[in-house]
Amino acid sequence: MTGIWQIQEAKARFSEFVSASLKEGPQVVTRRGVETAVLVPIAEWRRLRSVATPRLKDLLLTAEARTDNLTPPRKAERLRQPPNFE
Repeated sequence: MTGIWQIQEAKARFSEFVSASLKEGPQVVTRRGVETAVLVPIAEWRRLRSVATPRLKDLLLTAEARTDNLTPPRKAERLRQPPNFE
């Protein structure tokens, strides 16, 4: 169950806010009625972070290696004037 807290309430009752996150799961913070942030337990954060960012080794070992994003795009060639050795 996700709780919704106004930012003033979360600041005033921070300890309870953190406890609710640990017991009930993610807690949403609103500012002026707009959902602004989420407090999640550290274990959940680490899980989400590991799923969201694949390791380079995993990317390279996939059947279809996604190497297109590893090399930056080339800029248009700019030709320099040859030096004049006269």
